[in-house]
Amino acid sequence: MAIAILLSIGSLIIGALGLIHLIYTFHTNRFEPRDDALGRSLREVSPVLTSETSMWKAWIGFNASHSLGALLFAAVYGYLAVFELTFLLSSTFLVALSLVVLGSYLVLARLYWFKAPFLGILVSTALFAIGYVLAYV
Repeated sequence: MAIAILLSIGSLIIGALGLIHLIYTFHTNRFEPRDDALGRSLREVSPVLTSETSMWKAWIGFNASHSLGALLFAAVYGYLAVFELTFLLSSTFLVALSLVVLGSYLVLARLYWFKAPFLGILVSTALFAIGYVLAYV
């Protein structure tokens, strides 16, 4: 029971971060550049990859898809923790995948993001790791 709670809370943290990020992406100006001229340029300039989009549209799309990835992780692992814990713990692949994904988010948060997501992901990763240690010890 404690293991399911730890994994569920870890999943909820990632889900909350993903949901907040999605809301910020579409319903606030928090991802707007502070420099208005830069904002205009981002809306006008396309990446080298293609002229079918602008850097701004790509930025919004990347942020939205990043949010959806976090929400998917939370939904899958939250579900498994609550309803299929034995299955989750019997799958080396799923256990390892969760730690690889959380570890990757943790590295990205440390290198490229800011303190709040880093701390949230750190707590979530710790909860998953503690839950797995309890399950296997």
